[in-house]
Amino acid sequence: MTTYNKMKLSTSVLLTCCFTAFFAPIAHAKVSAEQIQASVDLRKNWQGLTRDIAFPARWVPDTHEFYYRKTVAGGFAFIKENADSDTKAAAFDQTLVAKGMTTALGETIIALQLPFDDFWYEGDGISFYLHYAPWHCSLSAPSCNAVADPSRPIADGEVRDMRVPAANPLRPAPNAKFSAHVKDNNIELLGSDGRQLLLSQDGTEDNFYDAESIQWSPDSRFVVALKVTPGYARYVTRVLSSPDDQLQPKVIKQLYPKPGDVMDVEQPVLFEVNSGKQVAIDRALFANGYLLENLHWRRDSKSFAFTYTERGHQRAKLIEVSVETAKPRTVVDEQTDTFINQWGGSYAHEVHGLGNEIIWLSERDGWAHLYLMDGASGQVKHKITEGAWPVRNVLHVDDDKRQIWFAASGVNAGEDPYFVHYYRINFDGSGLTALTKAPANHHLSFSSDMQYFVDSYSRVDLPNVMTLNHADGQLIRTVAKGDISLLTLAGFKAPQVFVAKGRDGKSDIWGLIVKPQNFDPNKRYPVIENIYAGPHDSFVPKDFWPFGYHSGGDKVIGMQALADLGFIVVQMDGMGTKNRSKAFHDVAWKNLGDSGFPDRMLWHQAAAKKYSWYDIDNGVGIYGASAGGQSTLSALLFHPDFYKVGVAYAGCYDNRMDKMSWNEQWMGWPVDDSYLRASAVVNAAKLQGQLMIIYGEQDSNVDPSSSLQLVNALIKANKDFDLLAVPGGEHSVGRSTGPIDYVQRRQFMFFIEHLTQVRLPNWNTTQ
Repeated sequence: MTTYNKMKLSTSVLLTCCFTAFFAPIAHAKVSAEQIQASVDLRKNWQGLTRDIAFPARWVPDTHEFYYRKTVAGGFAFIKENADSDTKAAAFDQTLVAKGMTTALGETIIALQLPFDDFWYEGDGISFYLHYAPWHCSLSAPSCNAVADPSRPIADGEVRDMRVPAANPLRPAPNAKFSAHVKDNNIELLGSDGRQLLLSQDGTEDNFYDAESIQWSPDSRFVVALKVTPGYARYVTRVLSSPDDQLQPKVIKQLYPKPGDVMDVEQPVLFEVNSGKQVAIDRALFANGYLLENLHWRRDSKSFAFTYTERGHQRAKLIEVSVETAKPRTVVDEQTDTFINQWGGSYAHEVHGLGNEIIWLSERDGWAHLYLMDGASGQVKHKITEGAWPVRNVLHVDDDKRQIWFAASGVNAGEDPYFVHYYRINFDGSGLTALTKAPANHHLSFSSDMQYFVDSYSRVDLPNVMTLNHADGQLIRTVAKGDISLLTLAGFKAPQVFVAKGRDGKSDIWGLIVKPQNFDPNKRYPVIENIYAGPHDSFVPKDFWPFGYHSGGDKVIGMQALADLGFIVVQMDGMGTKNRSKAFHDVAWKNLGDSGFPDRMLWHQAAAKKYSWYDIDNGVGIYGASAGGQSTLSALLFHPDFYKVGVAYAGCYDNRMDKMSWNEQWMGWPVDDSYLRASAVVNAAKLQGQLMIIYGEQDSNVDPSSSLQLVNALIKANKDFDLLAVPGGEHSVGRSTGPIDYVQRRQFMFFIEHLTQVRLPNWNTTQ
C-alpha cells in the first residue's frame, strides 16, 4: 500500500491568497515561525486540491469490470466501470466501510478518506492492506477486521520463527483418496476410507518436515516436502520505553537474521504414496542455498522443479528432479562475478508447465532480457528480447499463441530511460509491438481474458490520464484525466528535470530540481540533496502524484516544503541503482558506501555551471532515510569537502547490523572487509560537517542499535552532532508515521540553521 493516504486530507480548499504571507522571500537575517509552519502544513493544505487523478486500476477476475480510485472534492472515490457497456457506479459503499473501520480502529474514519488506495473483492466484501497487514470489510454490514495469517513467519525469508506453529491443515490429493499433514514432525497420510499411513519416521524437532511445504503431484502418486534444519535464531531486543497502556516499559523481541548468520537448511524429500518409498534428494547441486523457492510439480507429474540461489547471490539455478530416478538435474545455470539481482530481477516460466522450454530473465548480455531456454540441454535456444534497454516485468505469457506481454524502459530514443512502456512479442523474438505510446510512465492492468487493458500514465509534469484500450493498444475511451487547476492556483509548479553525465562520461544521470514557490532567478540558493541510493530500485519520481511520504527517498511535496524555506532541493539516481544496464547497477557491488556520489557531485557541478542561482560554493546539504540515512553519513564522511550538512533517518550505518537479505544481496557473503569500508560506524571519526540523527525506538526494519552504535562511535571520536530518538517510533517515524510534523520541523530548522546561518525562532515560546 502506498503511504500518501495514511494522513487525513484537508477538506478545505486553500488558494494562493492563503499562502502569500507565508511565502514572502526569506531574508538571510531571520526566519519566522509562521514560515516554518507553512512548510510543515504544505502537504495537508495542498493534497486536497486535485480532481480526477485516477490510480490504480484493477479488474474483477473473469469479468469485463474494472475499478479504480480517483481524487474528488474531500478525498478519494472508488469507482467501478464495465468495459462492454460503459456503465459506471461506486465500487462499494464507502460510508458502510468507513463505519466498520471506525468501530474496528477506535477512531473516526471518513468515507472519502479511507486509509487504503487499493483493494480486491473477496467473499462478502473487500480486502486490502492497512499498514502492511491484511484486512477485510463486509459489504453487507459495517464490519471490518484484521485478518490473521495462519502461517509460520519466516524472518526475512531465511529463518523460521519456531515460536509460532506452522499452518497444518489436511492437504488433499487431487484424487481426494488421501490427505497429507504433519504429525509429530513427520508426514502422515489420512485416507478417505479412514486409513492412516505414516510416510516418514525420521522427523525430529531439530530436523522436521515443514507442513507448509507439502505438495502433491497432479496424478496423486507422489508427495514432495521440505525437511528443515532450523538456522540460528538471532533476536533483536528492544525496550518500549513509553507504552500507551502502562507506565512501566516493555521488552519486545524480534527474530532478525543478520549477514553471516546460519540460515534454515531445506532438504527436499520425495515420497511415493503406494510403496511408501522415501528419497532425500541429493543436495550437491544446491548445497549452499540462500533461496530454495517456487517448488512446484510439472503438469505431467514426471518431475518437480525449484529455483535455487546460492548464498552470496552470484549463482542461480533452475533444478528439476525426475520421479523415476529421484536425481536432481540443473536445467539453467546463471552465474556472475558480481550479483544476480533477486529484488524483482528474476523470472522463470515453464512453457505449458512441462519444462521442455523455459522463458528465463537474465542480464548475461549486460541488460535484463528474456531468453528461450532448452529444458533438455539447458542451452539458450534464442534471445527473445534484445537491445540496450531492460525488461522490467513480465505480465502474461500465452503458451498456445507463444506470445509474451511485458514491461520495459529505455526502448524509445529521446525519452527518459526510466519511463515504463508495455509490449507484446513472440517467443521467437519477432513481432515486437508497443502497446503504449504517450511519452510518460505507464501502468497497465489487463482483464483476465486479455481482451482489454486500462492504462494509467503520467509524468511529474503531466497529471494522470487513465484510458480503456483494446488488447492491441487501440484506444476505446478516456476514463479519467487529472485536473490540477486548483493545485496550480495554490502555487504548485512541476519539478524541473535535469540530466548530466556520470563518472564514466557516457551515462546520463537523471534527476529533478525543486525550487521555492517565490523563486527569484537573480538570487542564489543553497542546495539540499534528497537521497535514496538503495540498489534494489531507482527512486527519482516518474509519476505525477507529488504527495507520497518520504520512503525510498522523499517525494515532491516534501522537497517543495523544504525548498520554500529558501533552498533548491534536488534528487537524482546515480550509478549503483537499478533499471539501467548491468554495468550501471554493478557499481553497488561490495560498495554501498559509494552511493553514486561521483555521479551526484558531477550532476551538482553541471547544474551549478548552467544556473547562476544554483549555489554549491559553501557545500551541499543532504538528507535521507534507511539506506538513504546510510548514504547521508557516507556523504559527510567520505566527501566532507562537498557535503557539509546532513539529516539521517533510521540508517543501516553498518551493514553487518542490518537484515541479511538486503545486505548480502549487494555486499556478498561471507562477510568481508567491504562491510567495514562502507561502515559509518567504523569511519565515524571522519565526520567534519553538521549531522542530525533521527531514529525510532521500535524500528523493526533496521535494528535501532545501528543508530546508537553510530552515536557511540561519534562520542568516542569526540564529534558533535544532534540526536532525535522517538519513543515508540517505527522505521518510518517522522516520515509516514509517528510525530511527522514535529520531526519535519526539526529537519527544516536544522538545515536553516546550518546552511543559511539565519536566526531561528525559539519554538518553545511560539506555542
